[in-house]
Amino acid sequence: MARERGEILYTIYRALTYGLSPLLYLHLRWRKRRGLEHPLRWVERLGRPSLPRPAGPLVWFHAVSLGEGMAAIPVIKCCIERRPDVTVLMTTTTTSAFEVIKNLLPSNVIYQFSPLDIPHAIDAFLCYWRPTAVILMESELWPNLIMCAAKNGITLALLNARMSRTSYQNWSLPVILPLTSLLLSKFSLIVPLSTTQGIHFQLLQASPFIINFCGDLKYAVENIDTAERDNRVLEDLKVQLAEKKMWLASSIHKGEEEVMLEVHKALKQMYRNIFTIIVPRHPQHGQEIALELQKEQLSVALRSRNDKIMPETNIYVVDTLGELRKFYSLTPIAVVGGSFLPGSAGHNISEAAAAGCAVLTGPYIGHFSHMAKQMQQLNPLSVQQVSRDTLVEAVSELLGDELTLEAHRNAAKQAYQALSKGIIENLWHLLGVHIFDKTMGK
Repeated sequence: MARERGEILYTIYRALTYGLSPLLYLHLRWRKRRGLEHPLRWVERLGRPSLPRPAGPLVWFHAVSLGEGMAAIPVIKCCIERRPDVTVLMTTTTTSAFEVIKNLLPSNVIYQFSPLDIPHAIDAFLCYWRPTAVILMESELWPNLIMCAAKNGITLALLNARMSRTSYQNWSLPVILPLTSLLLSKFSLIVPLSTTQGIHFQLLQASPFIINFCGDLKYAVENIDTAERDNRVLEDLKVQLAEKKMWLASSIHKGEEEVMLEVHKALKQMYRNIFTIIVPRHPQHGQEIALELQKEQLSVALRSRNDKIMPETNIYVVDTLGELRKFYSLTPIAVVGGSFLPGSAGHNISEAAAAGCAVLTGPYIGHFSHMAKQMQQLNPLSVQQVSRDTLVEAVSELLGDELTLEAHRNAAKQAYQALSKGIIENLWHLLGVHIFDKTMGK
């Protein structure tokens, strides 16, 4: 009976998305005009390919945005190394993810924008690419994609599976639960990022036999290989900033620049040679931040303009894509944003820990609270969760005591190394057993 209700709900969903297709097409054109879709490749969102499909088996990896896409890259590299007979197709949704990830994927990976979850786009995409397996990242439960893939005999996996509290409440509503259960029944493998998330998926009626654990894939994100020119720029910056008291505020959301400005002003009273690096979450926000800071009579350099850092410069706004890890390697202290204003959900703190930064983050970190707890259990110094009111004190304590700073940096690095060990190997074993060996043979 529950399965029949699920089928009825899916039929309604498919009919609705079919009926709304013309409006979604117009919305896509509107997004293109506003620069929110790729100016040339936006038609890929309608399932229209821009590259030929090679012969042989093909595995489709899909992630929405940059964070999930970065977590998929080590898995993709492992797949290419272990299964050279398999072609890998990677899709993402956002243009920001596209601009960064296209330069990081192996050259033999096919990269496209993901199709909208409307019947004709999904049908066209699957008909053209004919994947043997679809590997979705994190929280991608799209009914048309999942049901059409299952109908075509395509194996499905969900990696680093998670749901926010709101998503879980929505998917578990009595009226929606039959559809949720139906969708989850189509997967051959679900790998949650934590035990709590695993329990959520079981409560949503996913079979316990397909739920397996390997650790949070965001720990396994590799260091980015930088071009020789970029390395020279970083070396030059290191020399320029060698005598500065330096800290970095990363992934700053709109409104958080005020928090970081307060901190900078307070630190400037303590340290005349303070140097603050601000990396906004959205690069287009960088110029706004720079203008606001200049109104405060602060000397600001903007990376997108290639501004030179002058002796009087004390704030550097890095409003470019894909450079965050480079700047983590420059600074001893990283304050990870998207976490200081109510309603925020945090960002990946393991990237800063991997670079050997002393890591601080705010109180609003969503599902990244699992990551923070894991690291703190290994070493309480590895991550500090602080409020807006205590951030100045926490940063100044680190800047003012070399031994304390070194202890926090070592703790973060060691916690990251312990938690990242073996994740990809464990995941590859699961993919082999549940996906590759079953669909393509050993």
